[in-house]
Amino acid sequence: MPTPLTAIIADAIRSHGPITVAEYVELALYHPEHGYYSAAERRSGREGDFFTAVDLGPVFGELLAVQVAEMLPHVGGPPFDLVEAAAGSGRLSRALLDHLERLSPETYAATRVHLVERSPAALAAQAAVLGRHAARVASSGPRLPGTIRGVVFANELLDALPPHLVVMRKEGLREVHVGLADEALVPLERAPSTPALQAYLERAGARLEPGWFAEVNLAARAWVGEAARALDCGFLLLLDYGHEASQLYGAAHPSGTLTTFRRHAAEDHASGPSWLREPGERDITSHVDLTTLRLAGEAAGLDHLGTVDQTYFLLGLVGAIESSLAEPGALERRLALKTLLLPGGLGSTHKAAVFGRGVGRPALAGLGGRRRLT
Repeated sequence: MPTPLTAIIADAIRSHGPITVAEYVELALYHPEHGYYSAAERRSGREGDFFTAVDLGPVFGELLAVQVAEMLPHVGGPPFDLVEAAAGSGRLSRALLDHLERLSPETYAATRVHLVERSPAALAAQAAVLGRHAARVASSGPRLPGTIRGVVFANELLDALPPHLVVMRKEGLREVHVGLADEALVPLERAPSTPALQAYLERAGARLEPGWFAEVNLAARAWVGEAARALDCGFLLLLDYGHEASQLYGAAHPSGTLTTFRRHAAEDHASGPSWLREPGERDITSHVDLTTLRLAGEAAGLDHLGTVDQTYFLLGLVGAIESSLAEPGALERRLALKTLLLPGGLGSTHKAAVFGRGVGRPALAGLGGRRRLT
């Protein structure tokens, strides 16, 4: 079904020719007026199209507060910057700050909060969502602060950055573009739009067989570099779903991972690419290349401190909140924690990648358990 964005994208193609999948996804998700994320304060939860850890209640934020409270003393002294990228309306930061205030009042008082978010609707909701914590907000907008001494964290940001889509053919690498046929949006294979795509795959050690599709997320790599350059001293914590390149660009994903979610179900591809349907009305996502994230962070001068399944990251932190989980009335929180830790669900599909600059190699609780990736 056509959407307002369908006509905008079609006009762009008529004027300038076929566009890359990355350009298409950028419009579908982030067009200022009609983009999927731009047009609403919130897209996740029971009434949305997908669940995130934040939708399970405050326990995820409480566990992150435990890790943040352990990290900040390594930065060297107050004030501390606490930067959430893809902050939405601020629900995760609110839960984190609620617990940080109880856990370490002095650290909380010395913390400057920065909420990085592109959606005007979500930005407008932040003050009300944060409540009393709004007084701690030093900046709120679409860009990272220029200089950061503290912690930058992002939950499910990189999977929503627009990827290029490539396919290997016998004659070599091709890139999927979006064109028009009988006024409908259709996929087209053309020469790669930039040599950076081939270079990316080579650097990641990817070996695509003829017929295999893959996403190349130059935007995710660039974002890690940008965050690293802004981080003067402190930590970068990325929580997302993905794989090492050897698995992502292998026989387990010959069709790639680009898909859409609607009403908590992945869309099927029987009638063509689901991501071409109703632009602006559905989520579009792809799995994260953990290998390239690590290489990007290290190239920008960060120390890679570890990457583990979310299960093991959170298990390293849960001891600090065990007493509260045993309290009467805490059943809902215990069930939320179980969902976060459950293998095969958020616990193993999601990973935690931790980087540092100028902090040495501290024994962080979230990385102190079994170093395992699935």
